[in-house]
Amino acid sequence: MPDRRHFLLTAVALPAAARAQPPADADPLPPEAQAAVDRGLAYLAGQQAADGSYPDSRLGGRGNVAVTALAGLALMAGGSQPGRGRYAQAVGRAVDYVVGRANDGSVRGYLQQADGGQGHSSMYQHGFGALFLAEAHGMQPDARKQKQLRDALELAIDLTVRSQNTEGGWRYDPTPSQADVSVTVAQMMALRAAKNAGLHVDKRHVDKCVDYIKKCQMADGGFCYIKGQAGAGSSFPRSAAAVVGLFSAGIYDGDAVKRGLEYLRRNVPNRQWPQFGRTDHYFYGQYYAALAMWTAGGAYWADWFPAARESLLGRLRAVAGGVWADDIHGPAYATAMACIVLQLPNNYLPILQK
Repeated sequence: MPDRRHFLLTAVALPAAARAQPPADADPLPPEAQAAVDRGLAYLAGQQAADGSYPDSRLGGRGNVAVTALAGLALMAGGSQPGRGRYAQAVGRAVDYVVGRANDGSVRGYLQQADGGQGHSSMYQHGFGALFLAEAHGMQPDARKQKQLRDALELAIDLTVRSQNTEGGWRYDPTPSQADVSVTVAQMMALRAAKNAGLHVDKRHVDKCVDYIKKCQMADGGFCYIKGQAGAGSSFPRSAAAVVGLFSAGIYDGDAVKRGLEYLRRNVPNRQWPQFGRTDHYFYGQYYAALAMWTAGGAYWADWFPAARESLLGRLRAVAGGVWADDIHGPAYATAMACIVLQLPNNYLPILQK
C-alpha cells in the first residue's frame, strides 16, 4: 500500500534511524511469520465485541481499553485505518469505543473499562488508550468523528498531565501520588504521540518524567520498578519500557540510553524467557524491546529482530489454535502484542517519532 506508507512517512514521520535502517535480514517476515501475522489479525478482527472493545481475561472477558488499543494498533500496523484497509471497520469501532470512554466514566477524560472498575490496570488502560487515539488522529474519514477523537484525546492528555506526581511519574490511579517506571512510560508514550498529533505538551512535564526514569536506573544499566527501591533489582521488561520512555521524551543518546540498550542487548530473547515468570511480562517485554531496538536502529535492530521473531514463533508453535496465548490477560492481548512486534518492519505505525 504505497499511499499509506507515503502518508505515514510524511505526515507523521518515523524516527530517522527507523526510516534509514536496512531490514534486519533479507526477509524480515518469511512465510511462517507472515502466515502467523495474517492469522493473528484475522483472529483479532473476529474477537471484537459489539461495542468495539476487546476482552481481557483478567476482567472475566469484559472489554479493556488497553487491550482494545493494542488490538487496534496491531490492525493499523498491518495497513488498516478507520475507513481504509482490510480491517477498517474493526479499527474504526475500536477508536469509537476508546473515544466513548473519555466521557462515559466518573472522571472525564479517564480512559478505562466500561464498568469503571479500579485496579492496577487503570492508568495502564488510560495510557495505552491515549496512545491509540493519538496514533489514529487525523485518519478519521468523517469530520465529526475526527473532532470527537480530538476532543477525547485532549481530555485524556489533560488528565495525564494533572495526574503526574511531584517526582515526575505516575502509578495506578489518576491522582498525583505514587509513581512507578512502568505506568510512567505508558503516560510518556501517550504524551509524545499527542504532541506529534499537534496537541500542546508542556516540556516541563516531559523533563520531570525523564528525571524520574533516569533515577530508576541501576548499576547494571537496567531499571528498577520504583525509584528508591533498588533492592528489587533490574528487570528486563521494565528496562525495555524505560528505554522507550527516554526515546519518547526525545532522549536518543547519552549514558542512560547507552547503558539501557546494552542491558537489553545482553538479554537477547530466547524462545521461553523463563526468567519472566508470567506470560504477560513476556509480551510486554517483547513489545517494548522491539520499539527500543527499532528506534535505536543499526546493529541493535539487525541483531535483535531475528531473535525476537523466532522467540515469538517458538511460543506460537507450542500452543494450539494458531494464536498467541497469555495466562493473565488472554489471547487477544498476546496476539496484539506479537503482531505489533512482527509488523514493525512495515513502517506503518508512527510510534516513537523524532
